[in-house]
Amino acid sequence: MIELLQFISYLITLYIYVIIATVVLSWLMVFNVINPRNEFVRSLGGALHSMTEPLLRPIRRFMPDLGGIDLSPAALGLGCVFIQTVVIPNIAKQFI
Repeated sequence: MIELLQFISYLITLYIYVIIATVVLSWLMVFNVINPRNEFVRSLGGALHSMTEPLLRPIRRFMPDLGGIDLSPAALGLGCVFIQTVVIPNIAKQFI
């Protein structure tokens, strides 16, 4: 069971990297550093969007509107870190 919890922790770490990549790619698109009409950029953005949007959408519904600033990726990242540092170790203690 401990190995399964470690695997889940690794998946959460990978998902945090996906969240960071989504944010960086969106900034690069907004500031015209990369061309959003490029086929590779569009497909990468679509893949990252499809991986993060199902968890970001419910968070955006509850967060206040701050204009052009979207803090939902930060909230999702903090939630992932909380699960990784608090929830998973406490579950692991139950099996030791």
